[in-house]
Amino acid sequence: MAVREAMLYTTEDTRVQCAICAHQCSIAENSYGVCRTRQNRDGKLYTLIYSSVSSAHADPIEKKPLYHFFPGSFVFSLGTISCNFRCKHCQNWSISTARVGEFHMIELSPEEAVRRARALRCDGIAWTYNEPTIWFEYTYDSAKLAKQAGLYTVYVTNGYISEVALNELAPFLDAANVDVKSFSDSFYQNVSGARLQPVLETCERMQEKQIHLELTYLIIPGYNDDAEEIKKFADWVVGLNNSIPVHFSRFYPMHRMLDVPPTSLETLEKVHDIAKEAGVEYVYLGNVPGHEYEHTFCPDCGTVLIERTGYQVRTRISKPACPACGRRIQIRL
Repeated sequence: MAVREAMLYTTEDTRVQCAICAHQCSIAENSYGVCRTRQNRDGKLYTLIYSSVSSAHADPIEKKPLYHFFPGSFVFSLGTISCNFRCKHCQNWSISTARVGEFHMIELSPEEAVRRARALRCDGIAWTYNEPTIWFEYTYDSAKLAKQAGLYTVYVTNGYISEVALNELAPFLDAANVDVKSFSDSFYQNVSGARLQPVLETCERMQEKQIHLELTYLIIPGYNDDAEEIKKFADWVVGLNNSIPVHFSRFYPMHRMLDVPPTSLETLEKVHDIAKEAGVEYVYLGNVPGHEYEHTFCPDCGTVLIERTGYQVRTRISKPACPACGRRIQIRL
């Protein structure tokens, strides 16, 4: 178990206040924050998972999913355990619900993570599978080394990182996929144990800091698939930047939502159309391999720019512009 004093906390007599995420946990002695990985020990805050890795794989960048960020590249993807959310539908629940000592992990220093990424011929490092914000110290140290080594860096996140933590990380973070669970605060409170507004604020800050941003919205039947809610979400995206890629993903029964049916293709296509009609330029459907809405189309003339079947990618452009009409495309190649 890799224990290290945490970054970004303040002391309050015998309590400590963690400033890493929007929960802003005030933690009594020998107690833990919401994430279950940060502990108050004698008036100091410690991370208990500094270099503890539960999962490590070379993944296509499209798996994150990031469709407009070095398409076709591979990224060394790392995860640890636990989470600062309590999502009833979590697809990685075996690691997100685990406590320290309950899951087999390996120790992988930031230096070794960068070395392995290069050995595997990956173009970058992603912190994913569970929430990387709770792994802040490790991801921060690793990101600095990754940038020095010429690798890109990615967060796949629920967006609950605090403003102060994002300010520290931003100079070393190239891209993020933020999972917007719903556009309803009641959903966040009842299904995820969190709030919506901090997530929206994180997305706005990432835009301001020019971190490449893509959004995922898992469509759960009967929970967050209401047409009016989707329209509000799409309008917010357009107000933020209508070129932000949005991934509407198909839900499958998981964790504590085994009684909820998979999302119908009809529903996915309907929310796709709502977002497009609202003005979102790049709208994708996830978990439906072979569907045409996996492809990237020119928003102006409709030319297919990138073809995708699952994680198989065929890029038809060599620069961020449509070869047919010259329209500039918001993409990093």
